[in-house]
Amino acid sequence: MSAHVVVIGAGIVGAATALEALSAGFRVTILEPGEPGGEQAASYGNGCWLSPMSVIPPSVPGLWKKLPKFLSDPLGPLAIRWSYLPRVAPWLVRYLLAGWTEAKVEATARALRPLLVDAPALHKALAERAGVARLIERRGLMYVYENRAQFDSEAMAWRIRRKVGIEWLELEADEMRQREPELDRRYGFGALVEEGGHCRDPGAYVAALVAQAVAEGAELRRARATGFRIEGGRLRAVRTEDGEVAADRAVICAGAHSKDLAAAAGSRVPLESERGYHAMVVDAPVGPRTPLMPFDGKMSVTLTDRGLRCAGQVEIAGLAAAPNWKRAEILRDHLLRSFPALPRDLPAERVKVWMGHRPSMPDGLPCLGPAAATPDIVLAFGHGHVGLVAGPRSARIAVSLLAGGTPEIPIAPFRPSRFA
Repeated sequence: MSAHVVVIGAGIVGAATALEALSAGFRVTILEPGEPGGEQAASYGNGCWLSPMSVIPPSVPGLWKKLPKFLSDPLGPLAIRWSYLPRVAPWLVRYLLAGWTEAKVEATARALRPLLVDAPALHKALAERAGVARLIERRGLMYVYENRAQFDSEAMAWRIRRKVGIEWLELEADEMRQREPELDRRYGFGALVEEGGHCRDPGAYVAALVAQAVAEGAELRRARATGFRIEGGRLRAVRTEDGEVAADRAVICAGAHSKDLAAAAGSRVPLESERGYHAMVVDAPVGPRTPLMPFDGKMSVTLTDRGLRCAGQVEIAGLAAAPNWKRAEILRDHLLRSFPALPRDLPAERVKVWMGHRPSMPDGLPCLGPAAATPDIVLAFGHGHVGLVAGPRSARIAVSLLAGGTPEIPIAPFRPSRFA
């Protein structure tokens, strides 16, 4: 009988892992208390980007100088709630140190690049397998600036991108107008990364992948994992709120809720939620032809099947704090400024807002590797801002480890034990 793998979590990493494990001949059970692809999941509300160029971590040199602003401005692009500061302080120190020098940022980029390269093609293959190939598109991704000086202000990031093999086209004002005629004319310079792609509906995509896994023989159990039964260094069962599920292997990919499960498997990791928001205009009459990110908004803008979505913001406030919907309103207002032809009198039912939890490690790298207590349990979470794009290759790595093989890329930078 084939070994039984329990995949904990049905986000993009879990869904892809279930399919990969089936292909490898494992018997698969998916544990997920919520609806796969539902609004409770980070995979539902992300920025839709499949961005192989997202190799620059959130923390960069000099970020520490802005810490007072992060604490004083609850509506800034990165905000930390005062009430949560004592709890998050150790994570925050590691976060700032991880981007202290350009050399550290470049090391992170070199680690992430192999994890993200060719991601649109990997997603396309998964989508075709699930019968939803139309949800994955590759039109490139574009960063837009008011002028070249703004682009040059991010010279370090672009310099590092080029060092790790990322190329782009630089667009002057006239070509910008031709490519994006609805975009506000204050934007006069762009950088188009042609290898990028996007997902037209991440929630529907993840739901389709899980449905395909079930069609291929996986069992979907609506239960919340709580821990493990490990005997003699071997996994015997995954514990849930509804009892035990006998298992030979397990993969923890429960996103921002993975920390306690990792600890139950012997790995204590500094996982934190970087809360993100989106605002979406339903039936938007205009939008970008190519998904884009305005320099002054620090948000992704993508035309999706559900509407014109702008996503971004980082809020450090933990898992339990109530959303601050003014942050989503900021995204909405910036979207209106970026596309002047959007109606200014949008009724409330035409603007959908959302908040979710990016599972983030302080060094900007995910946890991918065996748990400390047993190699039968693999950790696959903490992707932060690259969860969607990194999903397929993370799944391949996890299943390779479950099967006792050698992952297709170096995973030493992602080892969970780096925080021990």
